[in-house]
Amino acid sequence: MRYSFFIQASCFRRCIGINDLMINEEIRDREVRVVDQNGEQLGVMPIRQALEKAEEMQLDLVKIAPQARPPVCKIMDYGKYRFEQSKKEREFRKNQKVITVKEVRLSATIEDHDIDVKLKNAIKFLKDGNKVKATIRFRGRQITHSEIGRQVMTEFAERIKEYGTVDKAPIIEGRNMSMFISPKDAN
Repeated sequence: MRYSFFIQASCFRRCIGINDLMINEEIRDREVRVVDQNGEQLGVMPIRQALEKAEEMQLDLVKIAPQARPPVCKIMDYGKYRFEQSKKEREFRKNQKVITVKEVRLSATIEDHDIDVKLKNAIKFLKDGNKVKATIRFRGRQITHSEIGRQVMTEFAERIKEYGTVDKAPIIEGRNMSMFISPKDAN
């Protein structure tokens, strides 16, 4: 029994943060500035009087500007407001394009056929609208001949330039050399 109460209490605390607007009896201020659903100022009044006005109109009293002195509350249909907000958010997410970064690993001693396979994968990623990160990991003493890795990267960039453009030229970070390529149509 005690354990289930703990879960409910923790959920209650967590769920309050999601809903950042206070409504009706949750508002603890003594007096508030009230605006009606048409945007007209009703003035500063005690919270009880504001709640009564909202109840007369069969609407909710919603605290929209808590940092103002006195706080600003609006009389509105809160359920309708939340529905419209979630609808706008869904529309925004639907129109949003998520670009992910796909990685292609090369090596300083890569053969022609292997680079063709890696190139084919990178072209597929670029056609899907993703960015490509081409990396070379230098092993052992290969790091002393980083110009070979840069030559491989330059060749890779040259062969893929039809499908994408190099955003970030090859840079050595520790034992890795990396280069970013974005799809052509994104530019």
